[in-house]
Amino acid sequence: MNPRLPYVLLVGAAVIIFILSCMLLSRGRQSPSCESQPHILEKTGSTSQSLVFADLTPEEMAQVVRYLRGNLGVPLVDASRAKPSDNCIASVDVQVPPKAEVLRFLDGGGARPPREALAVLYFGNQPDPNVTEYVVGPLPTPVYHRDVTVQKYGGKVPYHRRPTLAVEYKQIGAFLKSQVFPTAPSFMRQVMEYDGASLAALTAAPRGFQSGDRITWFVLFQNVSGFFVHPVGLEVLVDHSSLDIARWAVSRVFYNGQYYRDMVQLETAYVQGRISVEKVRKAPRDGDFSSMKPRAPSAALFPLQDGRSFAFGMSVNTGLRLFDIRHKGERVAYEISIQEALSVYGSNCPGGMSTRYMDGSFGIGRSPSPLVRGVDCPYLATYVDTHSLSETLSRSKRKASLCIFEQNLGSPLRRHYSNLQSLYYGGLVNSALVVRSITTVGNHDYVWDFIFYQNGAIEGKVQATGYASSSFLHGDGLRYGNRVREHTLGTIRTHSVNYKVDLDVGGVKNSLVAHDMAFEMTRAPWSPEQQIERPRLTKKVLDTEDQAAFRLQSKMPRYVYFAANSKNKWGHQRGYRIQTTSFAGEHVPEASSMERAISWARYQLAVTRRKEEEPTSTSIYNQNDPWTPTVAFADFINNETITNEDLVAWITTGFLHIPHSEDIPNTVTVGNSVGFLLRPYNYYDLDPSIYSHDGVFFTSEQDFTACEINPIACLPKTASCLPNFPPFTYDGF
Repeated sequence: MNPRLPYVLLVGAAVIIFILSCMLLSRGRQSPSCESQPHILEKTGSTSQSLVFADLTPEEMAQVVRYLRGNLGVPLVDASRAKPSDNCIASVDVQVPPKAEVLRFLDGGGARPPREALAVLYFGNQPDPNVTEYVVGPLPTPVYHRDVTVQKYGGKVPYHRRPTLAVEYKQIGAFLKSQVFPTAPSFMRQVMEYDGASLAALTAAPRGFQSGDRITWFVLFQNVSGFFVHPVGLEVLVDHSSLDIARWAVSRVFYNGQYYRDMVQLETAYVQGRISVEKVRKAPRDGDFSSMKPRAPSAALFPLQDGRSFAFGMSVNTGLRLFDIRHKGERVAYEISIQEALSVYGSNCPGGMSTRYMDGSFGIGRSPSPLVRGVDCPYLATYVDTHSLSETLSRSKRKASLCIFEQNLGSPLRRHYSNLQSLYYGGLVNSALVVRSITTVGNHDYVWDFIFYQNGAIEGKVQATGYASSSFLHGDGLRYGNRVREHTLGTIRTHSVNYKVDLDVGGVKNSLVAHDMAFEMTRAPWSPEQQIERPRLTKKVLDTEDQAAFRLQSKMPRYVYFAANSKNKWGHQRGYRIQTTSFAGEHVPEASSMERAISWARYQLAVTRRKEEEPTSTSIYNQNDPWTPTVAFADFINNETITNEDLVAWITTGFLHIPHSEDIPNTVTVGNSVGFLLRPYNYYDLDPSIYSHDGVFFTSEQDFTACEINPIACLPKTASCLPNFPPFTYDGF
């Protein structure tokens, strides 16, 4: 052994210790701070033209409530405390003016349309209970109201169609606890281990089988974190159609595959030993397998940039929506909005097999989650507060319910490396502007994105997460899903989401054109004895609404676009193409008595003439009376001419979800993302992203490490500071 080796090793170790000490000490010092600061924005009124689309301010909401309470001549109870037999204000939202008036104001220098609100009222305290919708205005100081119910729906809205208020669910919960469960004391105590608070109920919908019904299955779960995947096998059918809570009754009870007249009959059968009892292991309070608590130590990493013009807001029923979308100063679309989110379940339990959730009725925009920095959106995103008035007399502030950020998507928008002839690299980072909200409707969490790309494309995307609803596993349950725990059946369901896309390509009047391909046989000109199969372009103008209504599973032309009356530099009609991403399951059979209420889901794409009297593809009243739908989208399609008209595209996208063991504790967004793209198709003379400041280009003869040649080379210097992170806050509970 070399005698000097130990000394060499000691010296080397000392040097390493010194370096590590310096590194540790340097971490304690304050790093230089970046100049850019995050922006916090509260969404309020604006003096710009976009005010015509702006959500109601808290002050406007309060004025509407004050006006209605003083001018309707009937008592109005706060919806958070209302009985079914009371009158109350269910919601107040902005009433967007007719498009023609808005365009005269935005484009023609016309007068600003009067600002108005739409108020939905439940009138239970009168001889003819009903739901009435009033337009109230002008804001901010209203002096008039007009009933628009008949104008919108062709008649009065019967009271049984009203969306269920949160207070009604509380009243049903109290009914179960105080009057229903006590009639089966032995069963509830010994089988359910019920202590008055250990069970949670989840509603099914729709509520019955025909118009007028308000009879609902309530599925019972262990009341633990993530209860949606902890069924106990007990379900109760409650008839809550009477406006007198004292007259509510139990119509049926279901337990472990068997039906009973009521809880008394179930108790008798249990005491006599005539039922098959399946004891469910009691879950800990955190839910055990359904817990969202991290199973490993956390690690932090953070992502970071396109000027665009659009107005945005949150509808109380349908959520995120955009208006007056422009690129390079020219309007591309007048409105892009969510319309509905539908889920149709299968099960061998009554609550599961009868469930068809229409989330707009529950309020997609009523339940935006406060967004968590660094998880729901990038930490340094701009967070926007919104306001709503629903189920109460006072407005509520939704803290950080929207976020806006630029995102590096981690791939090039376009690039090329040339090693033939000339040597060069050219590329552009794919940075996009994202507007996001996340809403929680029961067990489902929906991540709603509108994404703006540098090439002029716009994407509407929804990612589904949350908990997979479940049934108690019994009998032939595996025909309807996968077993995910001892007594838990992850039940099969379809998810369908409908969007309204009012494109105005090069102006209001557009036509719908389909391009596709077909193979043709031809002889090779250079060798006539040989044949070549070559693809050719096929073209067709879709003249009528019937031609433009593409059934869900039917073949649709791969290029469908709104064509302008103007042409680009190369002689082609300027257009925007509609491209969908969908893995939708089968649609409910049209023979179903409730199918017309969700008839928008028949079509992957339907293009109709735009009409003010057809503002939405569905109605919040369809959930509780799907057998006589207040709005039936199928009626929109009546073979009208759609050439050179103001057109609307109704896009349906979705996926089939068969829950599996990896959906425990809850469902991930990966693979559960669907939506659509609006892509420029000969709209520009070339790709507009070529003008982006983020482009990179260098040749073999240039110094690609020089900042003036390649800005990316400067990143190590510009990124050597720490961003000024705001403190973490959360106002979700």
